[in-house]
Amino acid sequence: MTLLDGIYATVVIRDILEREKRRGQRQITDPALLRRIIRFLADNIGSSVSIASIGNTLVNEGLLEDGKRKGSPSAHTVQAYVDALLESCFFYEIKRFDIKGKAYLRTLGKYYIVDIGLRNYLLGIRDRDSGHIIENVVYFELLRRGYDVSIGKVNSAEVDFIATTAGEKLYVQVTESMQSEDVRARELAPLKMIRDNYEKIVLSLDPGMESCFDGIKSLSLIDWLLDA
Repeated sequence: MTLLDGIYATVVIRDILEREKRRGQRQITDPALLRRIIRFLADNIGSSVSIASIGNTLVNEGLLEDGKRKGSPSAHTVQAYVDALLESCFFYEIKRFDIKGKAYLRTLGKYYIVDIGLRNYLLGIRDRDSGHIIENVVYFELLRRGYDVSIGKVNSAEVDFIATTAGEKLYVQVTESMQSEDVRARELAPLKMIRDNYEKIVLSLDPGMESCFDGIKSLSLIDWLLDA
């Protein structure tokens, strides 16, 4: 925790503020707001987030209660702070891709934090959102393996990740367990809607007894992480 505290305080907060100051820009001037946006994004990894909603949520949940602000920060201000966090590689943004329309969408993206240890430092260790935590792990492993990664939209359903290289494409669903019949149906449904022949897998901590469902592989997340 001491090491993480040093990384957070020195690399993230100080470097972002000093970099903006050196550039002569005045957009990132409030350390308290920067910290609260960091905590908000850390608390919402893997969830759909709009820039316009962040400031309102901070106000509604009392996270800007230091009395210095009147109302919520503008969407323009929040975007500047989020952009600084993306540029510092503290958070990564992932866009949505319409699989049938073959185009990126401008609506609700997601954010993942560069290291779960930093999230534990900010929010404490908890298991209530372990599904999003393992999504975060898979996202960065796909990046490490050289894939470009996006969220897949197929009709009204969502595929957690589309991972592509120049000659390969992989569709990935991530869940804690494949034991429940309801979960299996939910995770497999979007993949079954995709009509191409690229590989489709579901990664989970508990893949169950069956290793394949109509050509869709059910793999152990741990084995997949070690198979690199």
